[in-house]
Amino acid sequence: MFTCRRLLQLGIMAALLAGCSTAQHSPGASALAAGPNAPAPSVPDASVPRIRIGPPPDQGAASTIGSEGDAAAADEQRSAVTTPDGRMRPDVQAFIQQLATERGLPASQLSGALADARFSPTVARLIAPAPGRKISRSWLTYRSRVVEPKRIGWGMAFWQENADTLELAQQRYGVPASIIVAIIGVETLYGRNMGSFRVLDALSTLAFDYPDPNKPERAQMFQGQLADFLTLVLQGKLSLQTLGSYAGAIGMPQFMPGSIMRYAVDGDADGHIDLANSPRDAILSVGNFLMQHGWERGRPIFAPVALPADAARLVDGGLAPTRTWPQLQAAGATAIPSPMATGDVSWQSGMLGVIDLPEESAGTAEYRTATVNFFAVTQYNRSYFYAASVADLAAAIQARMRAVAARPAQLNTPVER
Repeated sequence: MFTCRRLLQLGIMAALLAGCSTAQHSPGASALAAGPNAPAPSVPDASVPRIRIGPPPDQGAASTIGSEGDAAAADEQRSAVTTPDGRMRPDVQAFIQQLATERGLPASQLSGALADARFSPTVARLIAPAPGRKISRSWLTYRSRVVEPKRIGWGMAFWQENADTLELAQQRYGVPASIIVAIIGVETLYGRNMGSFRVLDALSTLAFDYPDPNKPERAQMFQGQLADFLTLVLQGKLSLQTLGSYAGAIGMPQFMPGSIMRYAVDGDADGHIDLANSPRDAILSVGNFLMQHGWERGRPIFAPVALPADAARLVDGGLAPTRTWPQLQAAGATAIPSPMATGDVSWQSGMLGVIDLPEESAGTAEYRTATVNFFAVTQYNRSYFYAASVADLAAAIQARMRAVAARPAQLNTPVER
């Protein structure tokens, strides 16, 4: 543990899909980092808590990042898995047989579950490469759409309403409350925009008819997510009618099925993991995902470092830190006084990486020195833009929380909800 919409589908989505130098990003569907290569159970496990994820309570809420709206309902859909004469496609048959063999699932039940899968033209269109000219990446534009007043206000309200759970997550996983709050805010505006596509349809469309034939690895990745989704359905942990994003991500934190299988937490101990309607489950699941993907307690996301004028040469574009502090010092970096330098673990002792946040139309970029915790967030969504905006939103929400707490009681006003 990638938190995987209209405004950003044309602008910010382009940055998500191309913002990091070396990897494609999950399109609004945070946890694609788990991917099909992560280990999966071969047989149903009765000891795993049931996962019951219902439809979002408010399908009409709009996101300031953008909204899928009613696009899913407007699709004129054909079967995603059968030929025009009604027979199961050979590639789908092969998928079913492989899944049945590898995971010990009944092929007949898999066929029955897939039989209702509909091809979604909207999903294919949203995931397809943007036609025409290349869209220039803009960190300032991306950031302005994420770190904005309404999202900060809603984040404060979410923090206040779930303070005990956020404190528990921080103690258990070492992930600050501000980071968890920011991720849920970036992903779904605190549950206001969780998607209205049937996950079955979205994943089947992308698994068997991925719109970019030049990227077969993406189709394979979505086949892995579809396999995880069907496994959860047959184990009784997900409904076949589960709704999610156009990329198949589910609930407040927008977990892909593979991440639900591997990282989701039954935070309220009710025997179910409900990422759409239980903030406690969602919060603890985000914390667990980040810890499992390398988050280290006590480290900041960014190190307080002044980089040399030629910082671009220090950027390798990867999703893991590769430099030590002595190496950066030798390259001309210097430490600067900052509250970020304090913590349970000194940032100088860990691995670091220099990241770029480009403003392509101007030919400029902002450079920051990132710790292992920044790169843990890129495993939620493989984008420097995404991880940096999470960090900046977290800082903005935390600063507002502290400012409100410092006011005289009579000056405090309710946070917008």
